[in-house]
Amino acid sequence: MAVTMTSIRLDTRLADDVAEALGVKSRTEAVHIALREMLALQRFKALMKKNAGKLSFAGYDK
Repeated sequence: MAVTMTSIRLDTRLADDVAEALGVKSRTEAVHIALREMLALQRFKALMKKNAGKLSFAGYDK
């Protein structure tokens, strides 16, 4: 993983709340998790849009 130092304006209260909610010790870790989750969500949405109505799920009974 490439890591570099950068400066951003950050809502520290929000970052602290996120860190607490995630159970991590640092704001940096909270930001990294949040960024990975946003990327995963966007990729998931794109995959679902691309395959809308084309997928079937075996074993799903309702």
